[in-house]
Amino acid sequence: MLSVYKQTFSSGLQRSGIRCIGSVLSDLNINDFGVKNEPVLEYLKGSKEQKELSASLSETACNTEDVPIVIGDKEYRTNDVRYQVMPHDHQKKIAKFYYADTNLLKKAIDTATEAQKEWDQVPISERLRIWEKAASLMAGKYRAKLNSTTMLGQAKTIIQAEIDSAAELIDFFRFNAYFLKEATKYQPISENPKITKNSMRYRGVDGFIAAVSPFNFTAIGGNLSYTPALMGNAVLWKPSDTALLSNWTIFKVCQEAGVPPGVVNFVPADGPVFGNTITASPNLAGINFTGSVPTFSTLWRQVGQNINIYRNFPRLIGECGGKNYHFVHPSADVMTVVKGTIRSAFEFCGQKCSACSRMYVCESLWPKIKEGLLEKLCDLKIGDPTDVKTFTSAVIDKKAFDRIKGYIEHAKCSNNLEIIGGGKCDDSVGYYIEPTIVQTEDPKDRIMTEEIFGPLLTIYVYPDCKLEETLDLVGTTTPFALTGAIFGQDENWLRCALEELKMSAGNFYINDKSTGSVVGQQPFGGARMSGTNDKAGGPHYLLRWGNPQAIKETFVPLTEIEYPYMKQ
Repeated sequence: MLSVYKQTFSSGLQRSGIRCIGSVLSDLNINDFGVKNEPVLEYLKGSKEQKELSASLSETACNTEDVPIVIGDKEYRTNDVRYQVMPHDHQKKIAKFYYADTNLLKKAIDTATEAQKEWDQVPISERLRIWEKAASLMAGKYRAKLNSTTMLGQAKTIIQAEIDSAAELIDFFRFNAYFLKEATKYQPISENPKITKNSMRYRGVDGFIAAVSPFNFTAIGGNLSYTPALMGNAVLWKPSDTALLSNWTIFKVCQEAGVPPGVVNFVPADGPVFGNTITASPNLAGINFTGSVPTFSTLWRQVGQNINIYRNFPRLIGECGGKNYHFVHPSADVMTVVKGTIRSAFEFCGQKCSACSRMYVCESLWPKIKEGLLEKLCDLKIGDPTDVKTFTSAVIDKKAFDRIKGYIEHAKCSNNLEIIGGGKCDDSVGYYIEPTIVQTEDPKDRIMTEEIFGPLLTIYVYPDCKLEETLDLVGTTTPFALTGAIFGQDENWLRCALEELKMSAGNFYINDKSTGSVVGQQPFGGARMSGTNDKAGGPHYLLRWGNPQAIKETFVPLTEIEYPYMKQ
């Protein structure tokens, strides 16, 4: 298919010449890309979307889909067989898949490196049409499938799946297409176009991009793998084992939309094997990563050790989670604090990079806030994500269950910690951990400083008179700086806190919960050990994968070597 694109468009480019680079999109209208956030459907009883989702859930639950490795236009299956299970019912398998070994990964590297050369010749206007078609398929034909595979494979409730695997995924495809279209409008200054014309074009990076995606957001898998591809790159996509089926659905949608073979290669693999193989290749052009700090640090270290072998300096983009906070001022509205914190800390079991994990509450409001939190905690239904009454379901796997349970056991044994709500754990059927609230007397206890990534909220109650001292703890007691929220009605304090906490979060909220960033509205990412802060969902992120070329054309001959003053 790549060769077809190349033949179709190369003659037109040759006829128009290099001066037409900046206008290849002139026939496209911004509205063609629907640059509005995808509506979140309600799934009310009897609605069209509810019926389609129910049917898709039944179909997905009744099958164990066989998911191959895909490199170029060929499928591969190895002897290293794995299964994706339902976190809320871990005896049920929904996908059978295969790990790529070192040889297959090398084949994928060669395939991607060659595909990039031709894909980069496909005009941006055609790539945008493919992306819009993919977004339309996601919004319509495949919406229920994306949601059902996310719900059953990652234990997301209806609303959490709809926000993620439908709305946000569609937004990534449409908004990134829009951002690229807008970027091409910029052209450098040409002071006298009749003599000299300056222009700019975007290329991909020769080589390949490695995309390593997490389990917790289906949309992140689509963004990490397909946004570099939109810019003219070719990709090796290593999906998370625990988001395998939903990510496979994205891959198939994009195949149907017209993304040519070899542009994105679907290669589930063991993490260290994948990391060792990609970082040893001279063709590595970049790593697009979401996951843990230790894993990203390892990849960065390997790139550094191999820096002299690469054709390009590899681009390293990473989002590594956080220890996100809510800080409550004495002037805060109690109801806003309570409801926002319950949602932020416990939706999707706190398995969001942005989930509130620590909270600082003033003594004067603590009795009311405590009462409200515990009251709401008791109302939360924990269970099967397909049940419309369920607020949150199981954590993703046994490893996560054991890690989170370890922090709860720490709370039970510590003299400085008290579990005031929740705390039960049961993995007999699914990996269930009850939403848990802990109160601490020590704001520097590891439960307040380490990332937990589960339904566990720890609260430090501070004396009102020690407001400034406590505020200082927010940015100094943890290495992360992803999201944070402050609550208060005192506008002077809000402005001061905004400045005081400037470096504590890449996404900052005032009188709102620390979760829920929307593509195009709150571009997402944090600094410090939370990542490289490239702001997914905004234009900065897309442009990080571009490889711009500045071009100068001169239309008059050069007749002199000497400068005028030399002739005086």
